[in-house]
Amino acid sequence: MGMLNVLVTVSLAYVTFLFMVAFFADRAAARGRSKWLQSPLIYTLSLSIYCTAWTFYGAVGYAARSGVEFLTIYLGPSIVMIGWWLILRKLVRIGRSQRVTSIADLISSRFGKSNSLAVVVTVIAVVGTTPYIALQLQSVTLALDAFAGEEVTPSVGPSATALWLAVGLALFTVLFGTRNLDANERHDGVVMAIAVEAVVKLVALVAVGLFVIWGIGGGIGPTMERISQSEIARWDVSAGRWMGLMFLSSAALLTLPRMFQVMVVENEDERHLATASWAFPAYLLLMSLFVVPIAVLGLEYMPDGANPDLFVLTLPLAEGRNTLAMLSFLGGFSSATSMVIVAAIALSTMVSNHIVMPIWLSTQGSTAMVAGDVRHVVLLSRRLSIMGVLTLGYLYHHTTGGGEALASIGLISFAGVAQTLPALLGGIFWRGATRVGALMGMVVGFVLWAYTLFMPSFGPEVFMSETFLREGPFGWGWLRPEALFGIASSDPVVHSVVWSMSLNTFTFFIFSLISFPTPLERLQGAQFVNVFDHSARPGSWSRGLAEAEDLLVMAQRILGPSEAQSLFRSEAVSQGITGYLPETTPEFLQRLEREMAGSVGAATAHAMVGQILGRASVTVEDLMAVADETAQIMEYSNQLEAKSAELTRTARQLRAANEKLTQMSVQKDAFLSQISHELRTPMTSIRAFSEILRDGGLDDAALAKYAGIIHDEAIRLTRLLDDLLDLSVLENGQVSLNERVGKIGDVLNQAVAAAGIENSRLRVVRSKVREDLMIYTDLDRLSQVFINLISNALKYCDAARPRLEVSIRDLGDTLAIDFIDNGSGIPMASQDVIFEKFSRVGSDQAAGGAGLGLAICREIMHRLGGTVSYLPGQGGGAFRVILPVTVVRSGR
Repeated sequence: MGMLNVLVTVSLAYVTFLFMVAFFADRAAARGRSKWLQSPLIYTLSLSIYCTAWTFYGAVGYAARSGVEFLTIYLGPSIVMIGWWLILRKLVRIGRSQRVTSIADLISSRFGKSNSLAVVVTVIAVVGTTPYIALQLQSVTLALDAFAGEEVTPSVGPSATALWLAVGLALFTVLFGTRNLDANERHDGVVMAIAVEAVVKLVALVAVGLFVIWGIGGGIGPTMERISQSEIARWDVSAGRWMGLMFLSSAALLTLPRMFQVMVVENEDERHLATASWAFPAYLLLMSLFVVPIAVLGLEYMPDGANPDLFVLTLPLAEGRNTLAMLSFLGGFSSATSMVIVAAIALSTMVSNHIVMPIWLSTQGSTAMVAGDVRHVVLLSRRLSIMGVLTLGYLYHHTTGGGEALASIGLISFAGVAQTLPALLGGIFWRGATRVGALMGMVVGFVLWAYTLFMPSFGPEVFMSETFLREGPFGWGWLRPEALFGIASSDPVVHSVVWSMSLNTFTFFIFSLISFPTPLERLQGAQFVNVFDHSARPGSWSRGLAEAEDLLVMAQRILGPSEAQSLFRSEAVSQGITGYLPETTPEFLQRLEREMAGSVGAATAHAMVGQILGRASVTVEDLMAVADETAQIMEYSNQLEAKSAELTRTARQLRAANEKLTQMSVQKDAFLSQISHELRTPMTSIRAFSEILRDGGLDDAALAKYAGIIHDEAIRLTRLLDDLLDLSVLENGQVSLNERVGKIGDVLNQAVAAAGIENSRLRVVRSKVREDLMIYTDLDRLSQVFINLISNALKYCDAARPRLEVSIRDLGDTLAIDFIDNGSGIPMASQDVIFEKFSRVGSDQAAGGAGLGLAICREIMHRLGGTVSYLPGQGGGAFRVILPVTVVRSGR
């Protein structure tokens, strides 16, 4: 037990190290210092999750049982990678242009963004991956039992070790796979941890291989002599099985959820594929280089009945090389954990986006976009999905008893997930493929795989009785799971693959021919098949009736306030519009849908945007875009549509400008009237009481009273003139800034104190996060802006219990200070003119003053290198002050 305790301690230290790697990688990515995380080397190493515990442990067992047949598991992926420009490049380009988050998302998007199709792919992926997760749990359990000194045979049953391992992996995956929602669905910390694990398992396997050759075999020559005399060296292979297994391994590289996650979703640069096309096969070559020597010497030196799946571990243990055995265990542990983590992330994304979220949205109805935070629902569903996926893997391990060889379990999983291959390849190469064909093909293939391979893998009396397996249902021998249609085979894997894949492909082809695609399917088909020509083409949204503010409210629920506001603001800037509300053009709607797809999947994002737009569908122009026979008409029509849209936008902008000028004219007249009143009132008081003082005959109390009135009115008049002069100086650029270093929290303290809220009903709530940041700017001018915004809330907030929340947000390249009250806010019609110097909102009595405060704020922030703007969609009056990061960093 002493050795086992040391191993557990080392393993915990190793897991802690991985936690640190993932944590610091996530932190570097959040700070924008992730360029080194996006290198071709990291990308190639992340692909090493193909090499699981099956490869680390099971490949040796596979070689010991079946000879060089184990090479098929390496040759298939190598061939696909070497020919990367044919399939992989297209998948990555589609993934990036369509912002897909999983293989289910890609297939769903291709076939009209059908969520029912995504559900089928998700179910296939979950069920197909379950045996593979069980394989990883079984391998680590057997390895721990070997260190515990127990007899290790292929029939060792499950233990509590597998349960605790599943719990630990679920915890790690939840912490670093679902900490937040990324629009691109990338997990820099997890990818970096996988890259480290790739190095660990390669070093461990090579170290064991070198030890076996030189430490046990006596060198290369004697070892080669032993190999040549071994049964393993006999080239007695079945061409059919070799072709079948190479096909399975090739399909697995494309369809395994974990491989799709790292190869397509996590891809930062399409050019990384060129490096991976030779580097990944080289990695596989190194991983397979010592498999045969370890298997041959393991069979020779280990006792009869020893489990060949564990020769990598038991050979060093038998020779007393405990340190090497620990390194070997860590290599196998890395192989198992990296696979489980990425598979759980990928599957949880699919389950959340395509099963949980659609169900939740259907129960919420139209209130889903305005009530509650969708982000919290998505995160919770993904975390629960991770736990559910690992629970299924443990239950499979527990039910089957862990009695199968590791290679056999892996092949079952490969055959299951391969059922999505016809729909995947057909979708990206054949424009005639339809949703009905893909759906029917996958259902037929999945049912046949489950019937002929998956359910029999549980053994008799679980799903199928011994009689059922031997005689078939109702005694119909031609329906026996391992002899379907009367064609018996000694190889259940090849038998299942041939029937399931052939009927899957045939059904997919026939139903695609007899069914007619929807307009959206045809449009998506054109974009997918011709992705290199049309990857930047706008989507199928027509100009809707939705207001940009409604879309912003929805986007904030999905993307979060900062990301959504940044997206809307950048689009508004690109359209030449100030503020946060751009024109709802088809191009912007497509961009918004793609951004949201990174969080909730393409199908759900499409449905949510469609709900806001009133179920907007494909336009006539979209139909023409995918009709080959009307290509010339399509081009002419698109040109007319573009010109019409441009004229419509121009006309709308002109109307908006005219309305704004009209409002400004009205405001100017009101301003002149108000300023005359504001000047006349104090001047009248000063003149009247000056005449009383001039006439004399007053006692000391009256003199003091009238002199005080004159003084107060003079101050009031001076304040008004100061505002006018201040605004004039700011607009003419004649102001000189007094820049110095100070804390932003101190500036806020000064503003709150100067705004005079002590005896008012307004309650100011502040978040102290980031208030200790040092800034270098004109602190007095910045304080003036804060005072005006706080005073506005004091004047205009009409809530029963007025409340102003002040918070500081880090937006990456800028720092935002938000002032949000709980009142009724500013009407949309007035939002465009509130920063004009003639603008006032509300009655004179409620507001007071001449309406110069926000105009002064705007000019001050312009001189300070920042901005101040109104933030719509927050429920009450909301203003955002933006400071550039350079100002903040200069203060440090």
